[in-house]
Amino acid sequence: MPDYLEQLDKERRKVDFDTFDISVKELASMAEQGIINIAPAYQRQFRWPVSNQSKFIESVFLGIPVPSLFMAANKDGSWELIDGVQRLSSLIHFSGTDSQLAKFDFQKSLKLDGMEVLTQFNGLTFSDLPATLRLKFSLRPLKVTTLSDKSDLKVRFDLFERLNTGGIKLTDQEIRACVFRGQFNDFLAEMSENEDFLSVVNLSSRKENDGTYSEFVLRFFAYLYNREKFDHSVVGFLNDYMSEASQLFNYKKNRKLFEKTFAALRAELPQGIKRGNRNLTPVNLFEAVAVGAAQAIEEGFDIANTNVAVWMNDAGLTSLTSEASNSRTRVLSRVSYCFNRFSGNV
Repeated sequence: MPDYLEQLDKERRKVDFDTFDISVKELASMAEQGIINIAPAYQRQFRWPVSNQSKFIESVFLGIPVPSLFMAANKDGSWELIDGVQRLSSLIHFSGTDSQLAKFDFQKSLKLDGMEVLTQFNGLTFSDLPATLRLKFSLRPLKVTTLSDKSDLKVRFDLFERLNTGGIKLTDQEIRACVFRGQFNDFLAEMSENEDFLSVVNLSSRKENDGTYSEFVLRFFAYLYNREKFDHSVVGFLNDYMSEASQLFNYKKNRKLFEKTFAALRAELPQGIKRGNRNLTPVNLFEAVAVGAAQAIEEGFDIANTNVAVWMNDAGLTSLTSEASNSRTRVLSRVSYCFNRFSGNV
């Protein structure tokens, strides 16, 4: 068998789907009960305007095929909504019960507007319709495709990424928070709120609430422990480490090391990790300085008074942390450079 066919066959085995026809009423009920979970990162996305919602409702009334809702099955039997937040929200906004409307922060039912075929429906709410029509709509089935819980979590990340077509695209870390839920993900979120860490990492305002701080924490631990495994793809590298750490991670030891490292860095770098007069923290420089400092501290060195604010701008480190420097050799070299500076081996 040719290599490309063998690769295709291998990767296809990692993906396991089921398909269901589920009524509008059942979908709304499952969402209310938490059987269908809309991840917090998705909940922040803009909802469709009334006209878009109305046109979708019109399609359901007319029986026009609409795109499947994509879900991922969890071990506890619940489903994680991957693609379809706008469609599911529209169904609930239009036909949901009072408790369902309240759960999803709708003040009142959707009043249809902008329907171009069923023009006589414009201005009506679900309760304005006759009982027979309400029942017909409630029982209308929609296609639901679910990725089974037997599928690899990294496959699930890939599916989230490929189907991430909502009003506001999720960042890679927000997708990881949906896929790799659990103690390690919660730990990343907690450490991302550490005051010393926040004083050292300077991000633009638009990145403050999109999971970037949590990704910086993930990068810290991934490069501290797994940098020998790095091979060009940062996304794949971070996914692999998050998958591993979700199964085995020393929380007590690593919490202590994280807090000690960033307390020390805050004392040495009151303006944070940055280059020259630029205020933002370059991610490659962060990885090098933070991991180099942590390694030095782990080996018993005191990183106080190591003049990091000066040598952080050295030509040698600059070349190792510049653009197009994501190779294993560069990663190892820039961490080693910082470790040697912090430990006095230069």
